Amino acid sequence: MRILAQGAIAAGLLALAACGDSPAENAAENVEDVYENQAENLEEAAENTTNEVVEDSLENAAGAVREEGENQAEAIEDGTEANTAGM
Repeated sequence: MRILAQGAIAAGLLALAACGDSPAENAAENVEDVYENQAENLEEAAENTTNEVVEDSLENAAGAVREEGENQAEAIEDGTEANTAGM
């Protein structure tokens, strides 16, 4: 049983290594996912409101949140590239 568990762990680590994403790329993706989830929550709230002004406001906020997430993710990736370019 112990050998089977170690084999499963090794297979999992190999699968992770095969991804090829750097820690910064993973962090950028996670940041973007968080912002995307927030935007989706705002859009869902917009769908559930009966007030058109509030709906438009929530949809605009969702777009702004999504854009900010993309900017933050890009900044993380660019910062990593800038830090490694001088090496």
